Amino acid sequence: MTLPRLVATDLDGTLLDDEGRVTDRTREVLRQVQELGVRVVIVTARPLRWMDELWAQVGGGRGVGIVSNGAITYDIESHEVLDERGIPAREGLALAAAIREAAPGTAFALECLGGYRHEPSYVDMHPTPPDLRVAELDVLWDEPAVKLLAQHLTLDPDDFRARVIDAVGDRATPTWTIDRLMEISAPGVTKGGALADLCRRLGVAAADVVAFGDMPNDIAMLTWAGTSYAVANGHSSVRDAADHVAPANTEDGVATVLAGLFGL
Repeated sequence: MTLPRLVATDLDGTLLDDEGRVTDRTREVLRQVQELGVRVVIVTARPLRWMDELWAQVGGGRGVGIVSNGAITYDIESHEVLDERGIPAREGLALAAAIREAAPGTAFALECLGGYRHEPSYVDMHPTPPDLRVAELDVLWDEPAVKLLAQHLTLDPDDFRARVIDAVGDRATPTWTIDRLMEISAPGVTKGGALADLCRRLGVAAADVVAFGDMPNDIAMLTWAGTSYAVANGHSSVRDAADHVAPANTEDGVATVLAGLFGL
């Protein structure tokens, strides 16, 4: 068996434990894998602003990471954005209007390179950054958004997802990781597409990639990679899409598989 040249892994629910931490075992296995000359690429829905402390833990502060569901590819050591694919205001405001018509009461937030911002009716589920901007959407959308966040706190989550997906159509890429929140990227932007673009740049074939994930936004990455694992705690659709099932994130599932693959 040919060993993978590149490891691609999601973070939350996959590499991290339920407290959002990198365990000592996982950190050590990632270090050993990289010492073998294998690239480790983090591919996450998290925004760039959440990654400062994690880069050192998961990759030694070097290499390339993919954030915002594939909208940004980032050189960790130089702090340089290598690729950005956002939604311009004109197209985005039309999308938001269509979603709001399909699901009245939807509130919106934007993730942009210039910062995070949201409408007054949007409820933050995480600590707010000090530079948070709150205003109407047409005022906030002054640069391309790498992610449009659509939130509805009263509709049934499955109903809300269906309404958003129908309203968006092929004009953008909707996905989700938690209930009551849809994450919408520019058309064609997925974790799998960004990983494929990066691997072409690096000269790494899909067959030489092993990927790990847990939620539907990971499926494009898992189906592109030559070998894929869903963690046991993952969504049923992800387990169905992956080649294999790894132990749960709380059992160091990614580290366990990598240790076996590389004889660590």
